[in-house]
This record gives sequence, structure tokens and C-alpha cells, in this order.
Amino acid sequence: MAAFHRMSKDPPPPPLLPVPSSTQSGISSDGQFIHPTTSSQGTKRKRDHESESSLTSDVEIMNKAKQIMKRVTDNLDQAIMMHRDIISKIDKMDEVSRKKATIGIFGKSGEGMSSLLNAVLGKNYLLPSGCFGACTAVITQVEANLSDSNYSAEIELFSKEEWEKELKDLLNILSDENEDRNDDMIEIALEKITVLYGEDADQKTFDELMMENCKIFASLTTKISKSDVTEFANEVDFYIQHSKSSGGGWYWPLVKSVTLKIPNCNELLEHIVLVDIPGTGDCNKLRDAMWKSKLRECSNVWIVSAINRAITDKEPWGILKHCVEDLGPGGECKSIHFICTKTDEIEPGEYLRSERLTKGQISGDKDQKKACILHRNERAKTEVKEKFEKSEIKKRFSSDKNFLQVFTVSSKAFFDHNLNLEPSETEITDLQEALRTLNKNINRERTRDYVNEAKEVLSLIQSVQLDTDKKTAETKSSMHNEFEENLKKAQNELVKYFDNIYNILEQCLSEGVKESVLLCLATTQAVISPNIDKRVFHKILQAMCKNGGRYWSKHLDKVIDLNKQLAKHMHESIDKDFFQIFPVSGKTGRSVQEQIDKFSIIQSDSAYPRSPMLLHIQNYIKTEENQLKASLNRDVVKRKKEIYTSIQTTIEDAMASCYEQAAAVKGTGSMRANQDMLKRHVDLIKHDMFNKAKMKVLERFINLKLHIMISLEFGLKRSMKLSLLQTNKITLLDVSRETEKLERLSDQLYD
Repeated sequence: MAAFHRMSKDPPPPPLLPVPSSTQSGISSDGQFIHPTTSSQGTKRKRDHESESSLTSDVEIMNKAKQIMKRVTDNLDQAIMMHRDIISKIDKMDEVSRKKATIGIFGKSGEGMSSLLNAVLGKNYLLPSGCFGACTAVITQVEANLSDSNYSAEIELFSKEEWEKELKDLLNILSDENEDRNDDMIEIALEKITVLYGEDADQKTFDELMMENCKIFASLTTKISKSDVTEFANEVDFYIQHSKSSGGGWYWPLVKSVTLKIPNCNELLEHIVLVDIPGTGDCNKLRDAMWKSKLRECSNVWIVSAINRAITDKEPWGILKHCVEDLGPGGECKSIHFICTKTDEIEPGEYLRSERLTKGQISGDKDQKKACILHRNERAKTEVKEKFEKSEIKKRFSSDKNFLQVFTVSSKAFFDHNLNLEPSETEITDLQEALRTLNKNINRERTRDYVNEAKEVLSLIQSVQLDTDKKTAETKSSMHNEFEENLKKAQNELVKYFDNIYNILEQCLSEGVKESVLLCLATTQAVISPNIDKRVFHKILQAMCKNGGRYWSKHLDKVIDLNKQLAKHMHESIDKDFFQIFPVSGKTGRSVQEQIDKFSIIQSDSAYPRSPMLLHIQNYIKTEENQLKASLNRDVVKRKKEIYTSIQTTIEDAMASCYEQAAAVKGTGSMRANQDMLKRHVDLIKHDMFNKAKMKVLERFINLKLHIMISLEFGLKRSMKLSLLQTNKITLLDVSRETEKLERLSDQLYD
């Protein structure tokens, strides 16, 4: 009963309506549960039905369902015979919650990302300018504050030990006087030290800076909570603002991530998390691991770019291209919103000249500036969509025509009505509606899950009632045997499916191994010996080796990842089939999730007549089956990411020792030495490396198969045992009335 005593947020259940003493609900002298008479029930059922039919929101339906289950558990408390499994299931109903949807936000500083989020949340000046963007190292999350009305921040910091290690690395970078040292890495190291310790920090020793650490860590906080938005923003600023001030006192170098919780935005963000995905040249491996993890959780991505650079700017498209594997086949991205910002920044005369338009061609009855804004908005939408359709990126995502949506927004005009745009024309309201719809859909699914689980529990209660005669007991036993046979048949079909898919993957991977072995030296040569200034690339190559084969320039104008390129041919060998086996959305006829959905031990041609009790048994098992399959489908999404990304992670592991050795080579001739070392290593391990990558994919696919098979067998056998093989000497209680109420609530959810 603990779960229901913990539900402090839910309104208390209404008391049971009084009935005449002769028909009062309760426990009789022989331990039987007694319901009120039919006539008493009739009036109450009518009132209940009228009450339930007036419910208008998912929240009301959820609360009503919880009230029904609270009354059931109160009556179970009165029963002499307590069924432990039933009580356990009810206790756990509130413990299971769906993961929040993650929306990743890409873009570089200065593109109006902070202003965009302020406008979407309807809170001007909440997030400081520059706290969001690709040059920001801190991962920043924004979600609804569901506990109180304050603005709050939860700050995850590096430990003293972690920072001590990074500080040593930063000082080593600054002390490196070799001509091949990388300017970007020096800039990052200098910036981190001076914004934290002050402008002369680079002149201090490690021990001197460590002494200052004690004061700094003592002044840090991991939680901020303010009722005033201005006070909150000012205090959070020091943890998330990517300030280049050399005066010290800015803490972002010590921060892994910050979660901002905003009050009064449940309608938009109750079940959604907005995450800034920084694509920085920051070489901290802990941040890099968090970055990839967040990337793979994104179900939706916002690409933010100023409208005048949306087509020509390489950065947003470059980031998307570089991250495509972690969003598509290695992730769960279902849609992309390309958001063109700063649409209000336009000079009408200049725009008309550049487009060779006259005022009369586009303005009509509209203000000239407004007409130019709207004209440019439509042109930008068309051009962005055309560019996406022609890009290689599209091939790695869903073919759904609505996968990419383009928004042209003005955050400034949303707050300043003197800029001649209606709120709807700023398109901030369109983004708000997109969030609102996603949030409502998730809430609807959560409510459905709860109501279905409640129906399942009530069906279980009905199914374990006293066996009234020998024939019922025999029928239940026969049903159990029938379900056991059906389970074996369904398992056999699933095994055939997995064996077939395994063979397809094995064949594709074998082709990928052959091609990778054949082309790996040419691939390596192209990455580590590009046709650019050798003096410039010398520093890039050194930085790449120091960062495990991966290099992002400070300003994102150059991205190099040797591991990614070595994995490319194996990924391409399986992509077509992988998208069919693990689609992000839609049906393919071959997907693992479709096979799970088809799996069932309930057959329509059962030989046994269904009495009310046996129908309850069937309903209980069917509901258990559906919940089990839904849980497994969520597991498939998680595990398919691990399957796909295992190719590159295997290559990263195989190359790690070579990167370390190459990073240690310095001085005259080091570039040539590094290039030769990398090529020799790739050539030496190529057969073993690519075959290991192949086997890792197949191993994880087999593990997925076993997880699904074992979960289905264990879960369904347990359900059969609970409902078909257990009998009670007394009746727990008749919950048919409560079942009817839940059915009506369920009808509203699917209406």
C-alpha cells in the first residue's frame, strides 16, 4: 500500500457513498466481500458515469484512475486473505515513469539561441546572451520546475580530482614550446585558466593554482533557487556564461552540466527537456562522453542559424553532418526543426535591390519592412528544404516528408510589438505549439499506461477469485496448457525471424569488412595527409592524436575524425538493412519492433468457452503482454544504438595506443613520423580490427535476441501462473464496478 500513501500530490479519493446497513459493503462473517445491492449501485453508477463523462483532461483522468485504485487497495486492506502479488503490482504502479523526450539544440554563439529559448518560454532575459551555442562547453538543459514556483538550477561539477587532472593537462598545453603546438588548444587552455583564476593565472605554477582551488571550490554551489528571475539569471550566469573575461570568478570551466528548471511552463516542458548540444573544440573526454550520450537521446533536433546565413553557413550543416550517425541509426531522432533566427534584422531597400524586386511586387497593402521579412522567410524555407533534400544527410534519416520542418522566427519582435510583426508571424507561437503538442502526446501515453495497468490489476483480482466448481478449475488448467503451447509457437516464429536477420547482418558486415580492409590505408592517407598547408595541418594532426583521433577546431570550421572515417565503409554496408530492422519511425515489415508487436499467446480460435472469470484471465494476460512488449520496444531503441555504434567504438579502442604514441612524438620531422606511425598501425591491425567490429555487432544483436526471448517467456509464464494456477479459499472482492469505470476512462483516452 506504500505507493498510495506516497501520492501526496493527488487529491484524496472521495469517500464511499453510504448505503443502507443491510447492504453495507464490507466483510461478512465467513470472510466474503459484500457489495451493495444492485439498486443502490444503479444510482451510484449513474452518478459515476456522469462524473467520468465530464472529465476533460489527461490529468483529470489520471487522478480519477488513481482514486479508483486507492479505493480498491483500501478494500483489499479489509480482506482477510491478502494476495502479495496483487499488492506488489499496485505498489509499483506509480514508480514506473516514461523517460522525458529530449530535444537537442545546435547552433553557434551569436545566432540568437538564448533569445529564441527566452521567447519560446515567454520569459525575456531569463537566459543570458551567449549561454547557448556551439562555442559553449557546458551542457545546459532546460525543463519545467514541477516541485515549486521558483527558478532553480542543478549544477554538476567536476570533482577536485577530475579538475586537478585537467588543470595539469591545460598547463602542459601552455608550457609546450614546440612549433607544432596547436593554437586552438592553447586558446582554450588559456581561456579556461584565466576566466577562473584571473588574467595572470598562466604565469602561476600548478601548486599556486591548487591553493586557490580550495577557495573556489568552497564558494561553489550545486543548487540555486530564486523566486526572482533577475536574481536567478545573475547567479546562474557565472556557471553557464562562456565569458572570455580574464578577471577570474567565472566557473564554467569546472562545470559538466547545468539543469535549469523553469516554473509555470508545465504545458510546454512537463515531459520535455531542451538540451544545448555544444559542438566545441573542448578536448575534455568527460564532456565529450556526456555530449555523445545526450546526442543519442535526442528524439528531435533544433538547428539554429541566423536567416541571412542559413543556406551559406557551413557550421550548422557541418555539425549535423558530423553527428548524423549518433542522431539517426545510432540514435532516435524522429524529426529536425531548422530554425532561422533574427528575421526582423533586414534593410528593405538593400533586400529589394539584392533580390531585384520592386516595392510594388511584394508589399501590397503591407508595411514595406514587414513585406520584405515575410518574403525572405518564405524564400529561406524553400531553400533550406531544397538543400536538405539534396544533401547526403537526408539518406541517414527517415524518408517522411515532414521529417524536416523550417521555422523563420524573430525573438525580438515576439516581445517588442513595435517591430510590425504579429506574434504568429514571428513563428515563436508555432514552436510553442509544437512543444505543447509533443508534451500532450507524452502525457496522453503516460495516462494510457496507468489506466491500462490499473485495468490489468483489476482483471488479475477477478481472475484469482474462489474457483466455484471443479469444472472451472479444470478449464483454467486447460487454458494454461493452451497458452503454453501458443507461447512455444510464437517463440519459434520469433527465433526464425532473428536467425534470418542475423544472416543478413552477417553477410552485409562481411562485405563491409572486405571493403574496409581494402580501402583503410587510402582512407587513413586522405585524413592524415590532406592537401592543405603542411605547417597548419602539422598542429591539427598533433591535436587530433592527443584527442584520440578526433579534432574539432575552436570555431568549428574544421572537423576531423579518423575513427569515424575508418568505420564509414562498415556502416555503409549495413545502413540500408539496419534502417529496415531498426526504423526510427514507421513500419517496414522487417523491423524487430513489428515482430515484437505481432507476438501473442492469445489466439482468437481458442477451444474454451469464455465465462466472465475466464475473460478476466484473458484480459489480464493480454494487458500484461502489451505492457511487456511496449517495454521491450523501448529496450530495442536503446540497444540498437549500442549495436550500431559498436563499430566505431571497437575501432577507437584498437587505435587508442597508436594515438597515444603519436601524441608523444614532437620536434622536427614529427608530422611525417606521426603519419607513418598511423598508417603502419592501421595496416598491421586492419584484419583483426574490422573483424572484431563485425563480431561485436553480431554479439550485441544476439544479446538483444536473448533479452527479448527471455523477457517474453519469463513475463508471460509469470502472468499465467498468477492468473491460472493460483486459487483462493475466499473471494478478495468484486471489482467489476471499478473495471467498468476504468473502461470508460480508457474510452475517453482513445476517443
